[in-house]
Amino acid sequence: MRRVLYWVVFAAGAAFYAAMLLWTLPEIQDAAGGLVPFDIRPLGYSHAEALEFLAALNPQGLALYLGPQKWLDLAFPALLGIFLAWSFVRLGPGIAPRAFLVVAALSVTAFDYLENIRVRAMLLAGADATTEAMSWAASLATLVKSGLVTFCLIALLALVLWRGWRWLRRAS
Repeated sequence: MRRVLYWVVFAAGAAFYAAMLLWTLPEIQDAAGGLVPFDIRPLGYSHAEALEFLAALNPQGLALYLGPQKWLDLAFPALLGIFLAWSFVRLGPGIAPRAFLVVAALSVTAFDYLENIRVRAMLLAGADATTEAMSWAASLATLVKSGLVTFCLIALLALVLWRGWRWLRRAS
């Protein structure tokens, strides 16, 4: 039963991510004249870039960002964090490495939610009222989230390869 639940969490997370990548984020990008939404700028953005995006975003794009995108991005970080943490518990070598990786996975979720809160504040404030501190804080949350996601995905790949290698050695 746990194995089925594990894959349900994975599938749900993948579905939410696909909905964002294939629907909301491309439409938001179109609604901003081709400018990339905040959530998918892994290297962050400057205050000027944040203001440019906010000024370019039309009302329909803003409604999509504050509506469906917000709801999808409310579920996705939790599903990703659960999947990664569960994967590290299942695959990790030893208690200390597992604990470190689980903390990293849960930190992905925390920083994604922090990013969402800060982006929402900028979207509600608009280009005229978004301060440099607001855009800097949102960009920093995006950078940290992106770095943690990258670390966790590389760690997960390494663990899968390590487990596969161990399995092959035992089989031969």
